[in-house]
Amino acid sequence: MSQPTPTSALDLQFPAGGPPMLAAESTRGMAWDDFRAALRGVVAEHGALLVRGLGLSGPEDVTDVFRGLADGLMTEREAFAARETYADGVYSSSAWPAAQPMCMHHELSYAMQVPGMMMFACLTAPASGGSTGVADSPTVLGALPPDLVQRFEHEGWLLVRSYNDEIGASWAESFGTDDRDTVEAYCRANRIEFEWQPDGGLHTRQRRRAVLAHPRTGQRCWFNQIAFLSEWTMDPDVRDYLVEVYGADGLPFTTRYGGGDPIPADVVELITGTFDRHTRREPWSAGDLLLVDNIRTAHSREPYEGAREVLVALADPMPAGH
Repeated sequence: MSQPTPTSALDLQFPAGGPPMLAAESTRGMAWDDFRAALRGVVAEHGALLVRGLGLSGPEDVTDVFRGLADGLMTEREAFAARETYADGVYSSSAWPAAQPMCMHHELSYAMQVPGMMMFACLTAPASGGSTGVADSPTVLGALPPDLVQRFEHEGWLLVRSYNDEIGASWAESFGTDDRDTVEAYCRANRIEFEWQPDGGLHTRQRRRAVLAHPRTGQRCWFNQIAFLSEWTMDPDVRDYLVEVYGADGLPFTTRYGGGDPIPADVVELITGTFDRHTRREPWSAGDLLLVDNIRTAHSREPYEGAREVLVALADPMPAGH
């Protein structure tokens, strides 16, 4: 007779429009190893899991849980926005205007080493909005026009960044050092073209794959930040101001086809619209834990009102295969 697995013993809920959900109360009495295996098993099967009722009340609680569930935590490099560091590998969510959405993306999809899993823990839920949405990447890939997918599979995508001390993360914040030689060595090791600017800023370009095979299942996944880091998903007034001040080539970030051609606004809108049709979300409650398979599942953040404190860990580091 087969023995029940830790995952099969869980009382999982599948709310309409939301990710799979587990009430922490239903896991009471489980040994930690079984609890860990069960949660990771659900993420492997479904791509995401929201655990409600863990009672996480402070950064120390969150850090203990993150470290216990992860196979390892990453130190973030190449950040596009500043974060506060709570502990080694445990961060605040990215500094981003509350009134502006963060559209769907896969964390660090432009890096050579990426987190296999994203971990989120809510300490303070916003008064309204602010959900972390999720979307299944193979489903999104299948819903995109085949000719567009084929072009991105053939060419990849290009991330173009201009670092300065006035907008976004500075190059010192992004690379974790103010030593130019160290930054240059990192860029060379990670296939990033770089050029120092007369004002002390840094301009970089990196070409990456847009579609990856999932390392466990082999599923083809739409894995990139083509739309999220595009100039066309910026607030239009902000984009116009940045172009006026820094020029079209001085934006903090934008994306292009891998061959260097601009990606038109309508293509970016098509990608974000496809994500929107396949987004699942659940409003945060204080103490929630959300686990996301970063290769299979994209995530986003809605605009919000009120205080919002969500801690983040980039877990299970793995080579991206770019």
